[in-house]
Formats: sequence, structure tokens, C-alpha cells
Amino acid sequence: MKGTKASYLFIGLIFLYFIMFFFLPLSQIMKMALYDNSGVYIGLKNFAEYFSSPNMLSSFKNSFTVSGIVTLVTFLLAFFYAYSISRIRFRGKYIFRYISMLSLFTPTMLHGIALVYLFGRQGIVSNILVSWLNTKMGTAHVFPFDIYGAVGIVISEVIYTFPHAYLILSVSFAMSDYRLYEAAETLGAGRFRRFFTVTLPSVKYGVVSALTTIFILSFTDMGAPKIVGGQYNVMAVDIYKQVIGQQNFSMGATVAVLLLVPAFIAFFVDRAIQKKQDATFSSKSVPYTPDKNLFAEITAFTYCLLVALLILGVIGTSVVVSFLKFFPYDMTFSLKHYMFKYVAGDISSYFNSLKMSFGTAVLGTAASFAAAYAAEKIRASEILKRTPYMLSIMTLAVPGLVIGLAYIIFFNSPTISLPFIEVKNPLMFIYGTMLILILANIIHFIAVPVMTLTSTLKKQDREYDSVSASMGVHPVKTLFRVTLPLSINAVLDTFFYFFVNSMVTISAVIFLYGQDTKVATVAIVSMDDAGDTAAAAAMASLILFTNMAVKIIYDIVSHYIKKKTAAWQTIQR
Repeated sequence: MKGTKASYLFIGLIFLYFIMFFFLPLSQIMKMALYDNSGVYIGLKNFAEYFSSPNMLSSFKNSFTVSGIVTLVTFLLAFFYAYSISRIRFRGKYIFRYISMLSLFTPTMLHGIALVYLFGRQGIVSNILVSWLNTKMGTAHVFPFDIYGAVGIVISEVIYTFPHAYLILSVSFAMSDYRLYEAAETLGAGRFRRFFTVTLPSVKYGVVSALTTIFILSFTDMGAPKIVGGQYNVMAVDIYKQVIGQQNFSMGATVAVLLLVPAFIAFFVDRAIQKKQDATFSSKSVPYTPDKNLFAEITAFTYCLLVALLILGVIGTSVVVSFLKFFPYDMTFSLKHYMFKYVAGDISSYFNSLKMSFGTAVLGTAASFAAAYAAEKIRASEILKRTPYMLSIMTLAVPGLVIGLAYIIFFNSPTISLPFIEVKNPLMFIYGTMLILILANIIHFIAVPVMTLTSTLKKQDREYDSVSASMGVHPVKTLFRVTLPLSINAVLDTFFYFFVNSMVTISAVIFLYGQDTKVATVAIVSMDDAGDTAAAAAMASLILFTNMAVKIIYDIVSHYIKKKTAAWQTIQR
């Protein structure tokens, strides 16, 4: 931006965006927690009622119990998976990396549906095990555990959070300095000693970041607990029941505020750790080069194969069942579940998801680039231009359910309550439209794209801007001729990130859809509630197929652009 006024106007518009679509809706949900459902101020009475209710208090405890178990199990699985791929030589690493990412392409409800088909009363594993026990023991047996409850939630959340933890730990392993291992080996340290004295200390910040990320994701997810939770309530499902089931918005807001507290604590811990991790990374670091070790290679390959088969088994079960006529009684191939006839959802929900995801990807990429551009390229004071970046990062701590509930309260209200004044709400018209779903998704997912784009812009040579300014070239022209082309890979990453996450999200949109804007993930919940489980599996599979197709297109386009960029850089040299 050329000139101080233009810079201030640009930053001001971004700041206004976050005020209108993040801070004001969030403030309304916090305010509603202090009122009863009829609008009478009652202070902290809702919180006292929550903790005095045995059912709600058990949900509070259950959320921490489940999240704690999921955090421990997922971390251990992801740590050794990432370690095996990063530090040990064996073939097929690319395939294992791709399989580990599969659950990013699926809504968490699909994991729950698959567990029902595997371990439910008529499940594949259940029937095989019971038949074996009956034959072996000669007496009637039942399946030893019920998948509906804590067990089902834990398994579903482990599969859901695994790729997130794996990605964080993979980056941490990649940032380790091989020179430290050479020094340790020279001093006579064995493999196990090097693991505890070099490997673990070098990835300690990534470990803490992975633990906090797993905890936040499992603590705030609603999809899997809604499908396989049964009578085992958690806080995320409590919000859904209070708002949708009982229309008790004030108690729903109360649970949402309580859900925010641990999420914010974990977020700030993660931010502090990330800063320390960045500070420890050196450009002089030497990448780790694995040594040949046949025993380690066989062990690592076997471990990764078992984890990959677990992921494929769960995700593949739902996909396979969606193509069966009537599981488990008629196992013939059929597409009838993809017709969505006479079920609590239809194909229009899928197309609505495509529209929503594409709109989120386009507008979200533009909003993310604007925030990153303001942080790195705008001519203004350091504090002022970093404000959009900090605002976007703060959204990372707010669960999708809270954003969705905040939007329904804010955009459905004829007035906006500000300090000492109430004004007419000019944004009521977007309630019940596709736009409100898109805006909620952008706020929900904007943090990671802004961090990615900011990092990309930071690496660009500042001489481009200096030369453009000295030649009198307008900054807008420099933006489209230089900055954007150099950032095209990160822009593509951002578009892909927004699209995929919008296709699989349920928490941010469950409260906001209208009669004509019902999306696929909401249809999955509706079909499962109505007992149309096979149709729900088919809809979830459609989302998976779509995201995989988008991934293939993204890889092709990304490869083509990288090839062109490499050629351009060769010519420049």
C-alpha cells in the first residue's frame, strides 16, 4: 500500500472484519451465559446450575477423561509412526504418509459409523468373535464390550487426531540437527542413549505442541461422540442437546464458555512452545541421515503397516458397507444408498457442501492473504501491522461449536449490544444463507493459513518492494506481478486447506444451516439419528471421494507450478 492513509485504511478494514465476525459474536455468547432463556440477567446462576447438575457435571468429567486418554494414545501412536518414517530406512514411506492423512479427508462421523459396523451388535468383528467363542466354549456368548460409550469415542478421536499429531511431530523430527547425533556417536553413545539424550530433547517443543493439539481437537469435537457416544455425554454434545434439543440457548452458551477455558489454556501453552521451537531452529542445521539397520527397518515397517491397516480398516469399512445392499443380510453390490431416497437427507446436501467449501476456499484464501500481507508488506508501525496476524491466530483457540453458537445468537438478533449502547444489527440478512456458513468456516479455519502465508511472505526478498518503490511502481501492481506469483504454492495450500476442512466440518455449521442450505455433514447426523446408517456412510464416503479427488488435482497443479517456478529460478540465475 502506498501512503500512510491507504495503509491504515487497509489494516482498519481487516480489523473491522474480525470485530464484526469474531469478537462481537463471541462477546454475545459470553453475555448470554449471564442471562436466562427469557433474557433476564441472572449473573453466574447458569454456571452454578451446571455444576450442581449430576448429568452435566458428569459430561464435564467425561470430556477431560476421554480427551486425556485420546491425547496419550494418539501421541504414542503418532510419535513412533513419525519417528519410523523420519529416522529409519524402509520402502513405502510415501504410501504410509498418504494413508496417515486419510482421516483429514473424512468427517469424524464416518469413524463412528465404521465402528458400529465393526463392533456393533451386528458388527463384522462382533459376529466373528462371538461365533468363535460359541464354537470354542460351546455356550452362548455376547460381545465383550459395548462400542457405544467411552470406548467408541476414544477410538474415533484417536483416528481423527492422529494425522494432526503426526504432521507436527514429523516437522519436529525434520528440524533436528544431524551434527548432534554425530557428536554423540563420536563420544561413544549407543542408540538408546542417543534417543534419550539427543532425539527427545530436540523434539520436546513438538511433543508439547502435539499433546496440546490432540487435547483441543478431541475435547471440542462433536461428530464422533454424537454417533457412538450413546449415554456417555461430553460437553460438546451437551451444547448440541441444549440448543437443538431443548432450545435452551443460555445454558448452551454457558457450556460453550466452559468449553473455551481449557481450549484457551492449551492454545496459549502451544503458542509459547511454538515460539521456543522457532528460536531453536538454525539454518545451519544438517538434515538427519538414517543408518542402515535391518532389524530397525523391519520393526518400523511392521509398525507403520499395522497403524496404516487400522486407519484403512476403519475408513474402508464405511466405504465398503455403503456399497452393500443391506448389511449384514444382503451383501450384494448396490448403489441404492447413494440415491438417498426415503432417508433423512438428500443429494442436495452434498452439493451445498461443495458450494460452501468452494466459497470458503475462495474468500478464506483472500482474507488470509490480506492478513498476512498486512503483517509483512504494509508500511505502518510494527504493532499496528501485526494486529491482523494476532487476531487471526486467536481464532485457533475457539472451538467450531462455540463459533456456530455465537453466530446464531449474534446474526439472529435485531440489535447489537455494545458498551452503554444498543444499535441495529445490519447483518441480520445473512442469517440462514450460505454466506453465514462460509463466514463461520473462514473464522474457524483462518489461523493456520495466515501463519503459512505469513511465513511465505517473510521469506521473500524485501529488495523486490524496494526496487518497485524506487521505480515508482504502485504496490498493487507489485502485488499482482511479483508477490502473488512468488506465493502461488502457499496460496494453493491455503485454498486446499479451506476446501477440505469445510467439507468435513460439522461443529461450525450444525447450528447455522437453513432449509435450503443443509450441508452433507449435517445430513449425516440427521440420517444416523433416523437409523439410516448405510445412507449416512454413503454421504460420508462421498465427502472422502471428493476430498481425495481435490487432493489429486491439487498435487498435479502444485507439481506443475513448482516445475515452472524451478525453471524460472534457473533462468534468473
